[in-house]
Amino acid sequence: MIEAAMIWNEPNNKSHWDLEIDPDWSLFADMAVGAADAIREANPDVTTVLGGISPIDPLFIQNMQSRSVLDHVDAVAVHGFPLDWNLWSIHEWPDKLAEIQALTRLPVWVSEVGVSSFGAEEVQLWGLKRTAELLKGRAPRIQWYSLFDLPQSWGATTRHKEAEGSSYYRHFYMGLIREDGTPKPALEEFARHTPDFGICQWFHFEDPRLEKGVEWLKRLGVKSLRTGLSWADSFRPNALDWFDRQMAAIEDFDVTLTFCFTPEHRGIAPHHTSPPLVKEEYADFCASMIERYAGRSKRRIRGAA
Repeated sequence: MIEAAMIWNEPNNKSHWDLEIDPDWSLFADMAVGAADAIREANPDVTTVLGGISPIDPLFIQNMQSRSVLDHVDAVAVHGFPLDWNLWSIHEWPDKLAEIQALTRLPVWVSEVGVSSFGAEEVQLWGLKRTAELLKGRAPRIQWYSLFDLPQSWGATTRHKEAEGSSYYRHFYMGLIREDGTPKPALEEFARHTPDFGICQWFHFEDPRLEKGVEWLKRLGVKSLRTGLSWADSFRPNALDWFDRQMAAIEDFDVTLTFCFTPEHRGIAPHHTSPPLVKEEYADFCASMIERYAGRSKRRIRGAA
């Protein structure tokens, strides 16, 4: 079941939005408002969520508020990785969440929180335990990032890659399950916190891990799943076949669909972080995906049992 649609991913992060083109986020705000309205028109029962922010920045939320974005969405979201990328202590999680909650009456979701096992798997295990102690009951959605490690051969979606040093390589070790399919120590601990904790797991185009991922999520007792449908991928050959297969596989979960990644030929710049040349095209993509997978007629997804 599609319960929510998230508009972009980490829009205040230069690895996910081109701040050279849009330094004050005015283009993003216009695009987000159009997308939120289009999603609501397609299905008003789907919760619209402003793309989870990273870093957690009250000034960005105030910016979106001043541009009326918060008047068009049903929730906002934050991402936090204090043991890997953020310049604050894990113990500050309640305060960081409260900073955003104080700015809006909208629900504040934690749509990504995680700990890399890059340095030691024991650090990830401790970080998961402490995160659960600090966040359980404080947000309506808490989604752990992620189920699977990112395969080394795939590359992480960041702007500068290896030049980012250890910050880049940490991307590959965020999963509860290693690249070879074996569980890390934190997996058993995670199962103690479902269904309070959900999972954020990105499935890549024609991802061979899809069926195994669904099997693991069900075994762990996960109810809430955040994943994405890529606007850029929608231009690949047989894109709808893949989207249909993915959505059929995850239909038993409460799904938050994240819509992001600009097709190179549809951006102001030829890059996935670029604002689109025509903002309505992003809104049209969001609406078409909601109509296809959560339309009021509730049409069965092709390939579903």
